[in-house]
This record gives sequence, structure tokens and C-alpha cells, in this order.
Amino acid sequence: MNKFQTKKRSIAFFLVPQFTMLPFAAAVETLRIANRMLGYTAYTWRLCSTDGEKVYSSCGIGIEVNSSIADERKALGGEHRPDMVLVCSGVYVEEFQNKTASAFLRETYNRGIAVGSLCTGAHLLAQAGLLNGKRCAIHWENLPGFAEAFPQAEVYADLYEVDGNIYTCAGGTASLDMMLNLIGQDFGENLVNRICEQQLTDRVRSPHDRQRLPLRARLGIQNSKVLSIIEVMEANLAEPLSLVEIADNAGLSRRQIERLFRQEMGRSPARYYLEIRLDRARHLLVQSSMPVVEVAVACGFVSASHFSKCYREIYNRSPQQERAERKLTLTSVRTGVAA
Repeated sequence: MNKFQTKKRSIAFFLVPQFTMLPFAAAVETLRIANRMLGYTAYTWRLCSTDGEKVYSSCGIGIEVNSSIADERKALGGEHRPDMVLVCSGVYVEEFQNKTASAFLRETYNRGIAVGSLCTGAHLLAQAGLLNGKRCAIHWENLPGFAEAFPQAEVYADLYEVDGNIYTCAGGTASLDMMLNLIGQDFGENLVNRICEQQLTDRVRSPHDRQRLPLRARLGIQNSKVLSIIEVMEANLAEPLSLVEIADNAGLSRRQIERLFRQEMGRSPARYYLEIRLDRARHLLVQSSMPVVEVAVACGFVSASHFSKCYREIYNRSPQQERAERKLTLTSVRTGVAA
């Protein structure tokens, strides 16, 4: 008998309203294909919500679940306890505040059961206090707000992270990679390769592969000096460097940098630096409840008034209006007005 023949693992997916369908579907389908390749049901799964009722994803598709948090907490002490609980969430996750969910996740972890998250689910793990001093991954778009809200977590823009009994992934197709990692631990590389062939996946990505396209591809430029300068800018948003400091770092004169940015980016380096700081600010305004003045400081502005002036110039609305529009969107989603 194959040494893996009797290995089994059960997973409970906790669905949060407005969860993102892609990472959830990628995870479940990867497990399904693993079962097919193995020829027996090595992986079982069930779906859970706070109250046991249908949960709607961010694309509007409703998913029926098998249990509530209350049911799952009862199961923790019996024969139907899962081997892993994965939180599936997505947009507006920072608005989901549920003490019962936090207690459930803590109890699960304290009983020695693995816990994890897909997409933005790391927010719920952090709210439950499970990510203090732990490495975790989250989608690059949500990383700035998450880092500000949970400074005790070691968050990275990786595809996924495994720290002890805690699994987190950035969402999208990264959940596929995290599931393949799990399956590889259980059944070895040969099965992982067979699953990849079925999924038309040409390679298994490592946890530390980049989430976003390389700067060269993302910006459509080839000049290595400009790319290295932009990397320095992106690494110094809270305390912006002066153009003289940037020039010294790049081994170029200020005039050379000005000329290069005009040629490659169509604007001055100062203007580009301002734009990426404001882009970070917009993410914080939309994805966190940080006061506007704290957002300003986190993005390197010396005053809220200067921040507001620059923000309005770029986005044609004030930071306060941006925040108000976000609240209106949240209200629409909750009441079903918006799709």
C-alpha cells in the first residue's frame, strides 16, 4: 500500500461577506484535482459563515454554507473537528468586526488546529491577535493599510507565508500556490506536478515570488537607472528623500536625473515622487480608518493642509471627500443598492 494512501485532511472555509471568489475557487479546485489524481478523497472541505446563512461574494454570487461559527466551535472538541480553518475575505474586510469570529479563530489555533487566510483574511487573524510577531502575506493593495493597523504583525508582499501553524496568502492565484505547498507536504512533489499539468499551470511559484509585475514591465520602461531610482522612492514614502540624496544614491547629478525622468516618465522626479506618495495615501484612505492627518504623516506630508492641497490637485477631490465616497459605497453594498 502506498505510504500516503490513508492520509486525509479536512478544511473549513470561513466565508466573510464580500469575499473574493478567485482565491476561494482556486483553493477548492486544487484540492478537488488532488483527490482525483490520488483516486480517493484525501481532502474534504466544508463552508462556514457567521450565522450559517448564504454568503455573497464581491462579484455578487451567493454561496450556500454548511455550518455557522457556533456549529464549528462545537465541532472543535469532537470527531468532526477540521485540520485547518481558512478565512476567505476580500473587499471592505476592515469593516468586518466580529468578536465571535475572533474568539472562534483563537480557540481553533489554541487547540492546535492550523488557521490561515486567503486574500485579505489576514485582517481577521490579526484582529484575533494571532499574527503578533508572525510573518504573514496580504494583497499588495491592502498592505499599506494593514501595516498601519497591525504594526505587531510582520507583513510582506509575498505570495504566501507559512509561519508555524499559520498560513496566509495574498489572494488571487496565490491561493493555488499555497494549496500546492500544502499538498506537497502531504503527498510529495510528483502529485504537485500532476496537479499543475491538469490546471495548465507551468510552474509552482515560491512563497517569496513577487506579487506585482516587475517595475520594468509595470511601467513599460527599460532604463535601469530610472528603475533603481523609483525603487528607492517607493521604499521611502513616509520620510521622502531629497532629490540631492536620491542623486547621491544613484551616482548621478541632479540635472541628469531631471533629464532622465523627463525622457522616460514625461515628468519631473519630484512630480513622480509626489504621485506615488499620494497613491499610497489613497490606499490608506480607502482601506483603513486612519485619521486624515495620520495618513498625511504616513505618506511624508508635513501638514494636513498641504496634503489636502496636493491630493485635490491629483484626484480632483479632497481626502475627506475620498473617505466620504468610500463610506457611501460601503453603505450601498450593505443595503444591496450597488452590485
